[in-house]
Amino acid sequence: MRLIHQAVEMVRSGSVIVYPTDTGYALGCHLGDKNALERICRIRQLDRKHHFTLVCRDLTEISIYARFDTPVYRLLKANTPGAYTFLLRATRDVPKRLMHPKKKTIGLRIPGSTILHALLEELNEPMLTTTLILPGETEPMQDPEEIGQSLKKGVDLVIDGGQGGLIPTTLIDLTEDSPIILREGLGPLEPFQ
Repeated sequence: MRLIHQAVEMVRSGSVIVYPTDTGYALGCHLGDKNALERICRIRQLDRKHHFTLVCRDLTEISIYARFDTPVYRLLKANTPGAYTFLLRATRDVPKRLMHPKKKTIGLRIPGSTILHALLEELNEPMLTTTLILPGETEPMQDPEEIGQSLKKGVDLVIDGGQGGLIPTTLIDLTEDSPIILREGLGPLEPFQ
């Protein structure tokens, strides 16, 4: 817990970290830190249209940052925590720079990773995140030692959770009447078809 506390203090003070999730490694920072967000955008070479994700502890936290009805709530409750990222309509609590500029949406997820859950509990709020896929690559980085070597000047901390996976989350748009599968990943598709 001492190391988790140190990592969270780094996030609160503006650091960009790499951490393991239930699907692979991701870049993360404090959701209100504009400079840390810009660093992540430089590392990944992302533009304004990129859908960022907030990793949350539970559905109560998701409900602060997204608007959804009862059927969507039931889908979320039945499939979280898990290997899914859900695209939902953002509330006013989401900083404008994090939501899609035209659609006003945000990606949200509740991961099943023990390390990430401990980070979120200690942080006591969501963390801004994006999968660790470097420019020109099609697959996420998975070896924490290699990540540390490749990104030693770009990030402040790499949390070693062992070898990461290559399959990202299943990305599902829940802003329409029926779920739309935008990316097939580790999360099973059956509940959303």
